[in-house]
Amino acid sequence: GMTDAVMMSSRDGVHWSRAFPEAWLRPGLDERNWTHRNTTPAIGILPLRETEWSMYVSEHYGWPDNRLRRLSIRPWGFSSINAGCRGGEVMTKPLTFDGSELRINFSTSAAGSIRIELQDAGDNKAIPGYALDDMDPVYGDQLDFPVSWKGRDNVGALAGRPVILCFVLKDADVFSIRFTH
Repeated sequence: GMTDAVMMSSRDGVHWSRAFPEAWLRPGLDERNWTHRNTTPAIGILPLRETEWSMYVSEHYGWPDNRLRRLSIRPWGFSSINAGCRGGEVMTKPLTFDGSELRINFSTSAAGSIRIELQDAGDNKAIPGYALDDMDPVYGDQLDFPVSWKGRDNVGALAGRPVILCFVLKDADVFSIRFTH
């Protein structure tokens, strides 16, 4: 059989989810990787620096030149929500957070952008001051960017209240979000 690396996640290390069954790492052009046990990640992810994580995967399993290959990975960048140049929109399920600042890990093209609206989970309407029109589009490539609406980045007044995040993307990826103090 052949092998692909897929993404699994767990919050407790006991119960696992394969919410995304698509291959995270494919065998590629090298024919020797199209056999069993190739592209299998070795245990562990190594943070090399703030801007790079590293992991190892098997290659050429069963061949004389069997080896591990090091991959360079964007921190918290295993998957993303994304949209092409025509744009797209993603809404989260209702979530309750603790913190006072929303931070995102994202990347756009030079022509791309990201805007975020915070909505009341009860009626799916924009929370005054946190609507799409209150946020200037952001672009670039940042690992931990503080989101703001008309210069206001404090969302602490909404902590403990169920909200929906509505992302409007154009040629962009959002890899992760987090609320901080």
